Amino acid sequence: MANEGNLKPFKKGQSGNPNGRPKNLPQLDALLADVLGEEKDGIEAAKAILMALRAKATKGDVRAAEVLLDRAYGKAKQDVRHEVTSNQLEVVVKRMDK
Repeated sequence: MANEGNLKPFKKGQSGNPNGRPKNLPQLDALLADVLGEEKDGIEAAKAILMALRAKATKGDVRAAEVLLDRAYGKAKQDVRHEVTSNQLEVVVKRMDK
């Protein structure tokens, strides 16, 4: 470690990630568009995936329903609160209905 006596692993002004965040692969967007735009039996792959998710959701698959609803309407908001008392941290997570 750079500073043995210090709890921080890096010297002041030294980055823990000098190369920065990795760049997105630009060809990945084009590849996804190509793959999801492909047609089979006159239906695009993206539409077929959504139709399969819908079919699973209507048969009671909660995970499929959650994926569809989260993508369509966004995830449900959660109230997150924390309290610090002496040396203990208490975190309370409460789901909020829309």
